[in-house]
Amino acid sequence: MLSAQEKAAILVEALPYIKKFYGKTVVIKYGGHAMVDCGLKKAVLTDVVLMKYVGMHPVIVHGGGPEISAMLQKLGIESRFVGGLRVTDEETMEIVEMVLAGKLNKEIVSLINRIGGKAVGLSGKDACLLQAVKKPGRVYQPDGTVELVDIGCVGQVKKVNPAIVHTLINEGYIPVVAPVAAGPEGESYNVNADTAAGELAVALGADKLIILTDVEGILEDRENKDSLLSVIRADDVPDLIARGIIGGGMIPKVECCTRALYGGVNTTHILDGRVPHSILLEVFTDKGIGTMVVR
Repeated sequence: MLSAQEKAAILVEALPYIKKFYGKTVVIKYGGHAMVDCGLKKAVLTDVVLMKYVGMHPVIVHGGGPEISAMLQKLGIESRFVGGLRVTDEETMEIVEMVLAGKLNKEIVSLINRIGGKAVGLSGKDACLLQAVKKPGRVYQPDGTVELVDIGCVGQVKKVNPAIVHTLINEGYIPVVAPVAAGPEGESYNVNADTAAGELAVALGADKLIILTDVEGILEDRENKDSLLSVIRADDVPDLIARGIIGGGMIPKVECCTRALYGGVNTTHILDGRVPHSILLEVFTDKGIGTMVVR
C-alpha cells in the first residue's frame, strides 16, 4: 500500500499536467479489450470522470467490433474485413447500428453516470454530427500500390457539425459518440471509430487525441514487445506502412492521428487499453506510455 507521502507525491506530480490541460478538450477513442473486460471498463471510464472533475473536457468516441462480431455470429452472419475495415452490407449495417447506438452507447453512458459523471449518448446522426459518403476499402499490395475495393455501407466522414458536442461540454456533460453517420439521402454508414474520433477532434479543436487499442503501441518487430516505437513522425507513416511495420487495423488508427495533427490537434497517442488507468498514466504523469504520433 502507498504511504500518505507517496500519495501526496503522485498528486504533486500531476499538478502541472492538471494546470496544462485545464479547460482543454481531449477526444478519446474507446474500444478493444477495455470495452469487454469489466475491470478495465470501469478503470477507463473512471479516468474520464476524473479528467472532467479536474477541469478537462473529455469526449468519448467508442467502437464495438468484438460485440458486433459476436452478434453477427449469433445471427449466422459472417464477418469480413478489408484493410482493417469491416465489410458492411445493408443487413450487417442494421446490426452494427443496433449494437453501437442502441446497446453499447447506453451501457457506457450508464456506467459513467454510476461512477459519478454526467454523460449523454449520441450517434453521428444526432444533430447531423457526422455526415458521410460511401468509402472504398484500400488493400496495400506488397509492391506498395493500393487497390480500391467495395466494402458496402462503410462511410467516410465529409462534414462534422460539432455544435451539439460543444453544447453538452459547456453544460458539464461528457459526450459519448457512437460512430454511425448519415449519408446524403439519409442512409446509414458505419464509420471506423478511429477515423470518427480523429475527425471529431479536428472539428472540436481538441488539444489531444487518445486512441486505446489492444497492443502496446506500434512495434518495430511485432514479435518483440521491447521494440516499441515511443514516437513516430507523421511524415514517416507511408514508409512504415510500406515496410509492414504498420498494418491491418493499426493503419486507420495511425492515419487518423496524422489527419488530426495536420488538422490542428496538438498531440496524438496510441495507448494500450489493457493497462489499467493508461489514460491517467499518459496525461498526468512524467512517464508516457504507448506511441505518440507527432508532426
